[in-house]
Amino acid sequence: MRKIRAKFSGPRHPWEKARIEDEKRVIREYGLKNKSEIWKLDSERKRATTQAKNLIALTGAQAELEKKQLLERLARLGILQAVADLDAVLGLTLRNYLERRLQTLLVRKGLAHSMKQARQFITHEHVQVNGKTISAPGYLVRKAEEPSLAFIPRSALQNPEHPERGAKPTAAAPVSAPPKREAWGRGARGRQAPWQRGRAGAKPGPKPRAKPEAKAEAKVAA
Repeated sequence: MRKIRAKFSGPRHPWEKARIEDEKRVIREYGLKNKSEIWKLDSERKRATTQAKNLIALTGAQAELEKKQLLERLARLGILQAVADLDAVLGLTLRNYLERRLQTLLVRKGLAHSMKQARQFITHEHVQVNGKTISAPGYLVRKAEEPSLAFIPRSALQNPEHPERGAKPTAAAPVSAPPKREAWGRGARGRQAPWQRGRAGAKPGPKPRAKPEAKAEAKVAA
């Protein structure tokens, strides 16, 4: 049976404060689900830069072929320009890959108002690329596929007047806090709580019952 291995590697030092803070900012900015999505793309970047480092030191026909294949692959994904060289590969950052995610491109093209909304559209299978429905927000869109990014024909989101595609929702006005009730008790105004003063016009309550011993003594006295 084939052993399934992880296709990415996490950070070597799990408790680096600067890296953790940067990952939190990236998650908020790009609407990612968890840090695994960051580590997957970062592993892709590291593989490309490692291959570029090895190819710089090599010469020959095979090295030139591998160099051409690497640059063409990155150019097809839209991560690099078609005229880039290996030095450009070494300068790649995580954000170069994040900008090619389907979730990000949906927002950049104005088909979604936010990263969170774009992720919802994709996971609910409203988006197609090159005529094929894609339900993975982390799908890397190729440069040639980018013009075909659209909603599927049967989706209600095809209508530009759909409420989810209408005007960008504005921030709700802050709700004012309800007025505070005035504290009861004798204060500067001399007010009293209802239980501290008798109610005007209130009927007197029933008289308390006399104890049996008191009734017996009253009869003897009579």
